[in-house]
Amino acid sequence: MGVVANTPKVYDLVASSVEVEQIATGCIFTEGPIWHPDGYLLFSDMPGDVRRKWSEDGGTVEVMNPSNKCNGMTLDADLNLIVCEHWTSQLVRAKLNPDGTEASRETIASHYEGKELNSPNDVVVKSDGAIYFSDPTYGRMEGFGNPREQELDFQGVYRIPAGGGECQLVADGFDQPNGLCFSPDESILYINDSGALNIRAYDVQADGTLANARMLVDDAFETALCDGMKCDELGNIWVTGPGGILVFDADGEHLGTVDVPEPTGNLNWGGPNWDILYVPSSTSVYRFQCKVSGNRLAYMR
Repeated sequence: MGVVANTPKVYDLVASSVEVEQIATGCIFTEGPIWHPDGYLLFSDMPGDVRRKWSEDGGTVEVMNPSNKCNGMTLDADLNLIVCEHWTSQLVRAKLNPDGTEASRETIASHYEGKELNSPNDVVVKSDGAIYFSDPTYGRMEGFGNPREQELDFQGVYRIPAGGGECQLVADGFDQPNGLCFSPDESILYINDSGALNIRAYDVQADGTLANARMLVDDAFETALCDGMKCDELGNIWVTGPGGILVFDADGEHLGTVDVPEPTGNLNWGGPNWDILYVPSSTSVYRFQCKVSGNRLAYMR
């Protein structure tokens, strides 16, 4: 275990001898990690249809079962949980109890132009309150969701304006759009395509729409698909892929890969200093210490 370096620059971000520690196991396929400032991690066991909570003192406990085969999750500025659900094809906002269970919930997206969404998969909240989410078809497949015919004839990425409203299609032309993350100044939205095995960059316009699509990475995922993706505070992109966590700079240079014992599904920073990377990986969740903090989320800005 450790880091496979393509350039010494990766060692400015993570130690060469980094210890990758397993903190939870016994799941089917883990996904959707989000660190709550009260000191716990929420994560999905998506095909297992369970949401779990992990904390240093309390270990791992269930907080929602069934969970509508939830996948990607994040927090908004009011610490509401924003959840992508494969079973319902909905994006949901939930108020949380102190123990991480849901106190109440509301659907914030379910259709586009009268047709049911495919299956919301990953989600990010901009500091102005706008929500962006990817919508591949995985949740309409056996095991990953609720098998049924697709109503839309494409797979896109959507925006919900701050304060709510109808879904706005901001990007399409994907095979299976998946991981999303903003650059630190929110001027760029990165979107990866698990089907086409690439990462694209888009300029975020003043009105929240996306422009100037360009390819950032298209030659690093031949042996395993890209999935979860996050940006650090310096603008580097960390993404799950072949061998573990691949790290790219803002120009798309592959700096190196952090080796993880199981195939990785998603990742997010957490801990008191926002510099511990939590990595749901197949049956388990791992963590490791970084030298850099993650890009701040909406509730931290």
